[in-house]
Amino acid sequence: MTPSTVFIVLLGAAVGAGVVLLVYALRPRDPAPHREVRRGGPSLGEKYGKRVLIAAAVALLVLVLTKWPVAAAGAAVLVFAWSALFGGAKAERESMARIEGLASWTESLRDTIAGAVGLEQAIPATVYAASPAIQPQLRLLVDRLRVRVPLPTALQRLADDLDDPSADLVVAALILNARLRGPGLRQVLTSLSEAARAELDMRQRVAAGRASTRRSSQIVMGFSVFVVLGLSIVNPKYVAPYSTPTGQLVLLVIIGLFAAGFWWMKRLSGVDVPERFLVATADRTSATSSGVRS
Repeated sequence: MTPSTVFIVLLGAAVGAGVVLLVYALRPRDPAPHREVRRGGPSLGEKYGKRVLIAAAVALLVLVLTKWPVAAAGAAVLVFAWSALFGGAKAERESMARIEGLASWTESLRDTIAGAVGLEQAIPATVYAASPAIQPQLRLLVDRLRVRVPLPTALQRLADDLDDPSADLVVAALILNARLRGPGLRQVLTSLSEAARAELDMRQRVAAGRASTRRSSQIVMGFSVFVVLGLSIVNPKYVAPYSTPTGQLVLLVIIGLFAAGFWWMKRLSGVDVPERFLVATADRTSATSSGVRS
């Protein structure tokens, strides 16, 4: 493949990408200032559709440049699993923001209850000053209370909306207080907010260490891909043995070793988050309803 052919292919790909982005930018969109929190999460098409298209385009480009089917398949897998191998920063930031907002809301709820205010009155009073990370879920909680949903049931749904183990601790304490109406809620909320802030501090230290590991992994992967593509374009005779069936098998082993190494680095830099214990089940829902009726 001559350099002029490669240049034409890259130029065509750039023009095509520009046209696609222009069409996407000019599409009319419905205004959605307030989106309801969906309990089921995004569909498979919304979650993987765009990623599959990008992976297919990258695989086609690699196949045109190198003529190696194994390299094209490896590039497609790399693009599709990029967030699983090298991503996670956005999810970490959202999780830490949720924990920080939960700690602040717990402290605000504790201070509001200190003024001899009941839990049903304290929750709506603290929603509008809550963190944006948890405010949509708290607004749904207030809406459920306004339509006469029992407080324990509404709190159980709040735990499902937040979908966080740290939130389960706070919500469980509120459910017990809503059912038993016992003293000591302020002290419990104080302890829970301190525990949440301690967890937030730990998460921030771990995230700082993971950022350097993630950046190093991205540099290694980017440099490796750049070298392979550069050699296949500039000096195709040097990598000609990889065009044979034996060379493709060797390339498959190399790509597998790279994938295993990056997967292991991801495992080493991960954080083991405990599973949720306040998961809505039929037995728990019936128990909550019977406790409210009694």
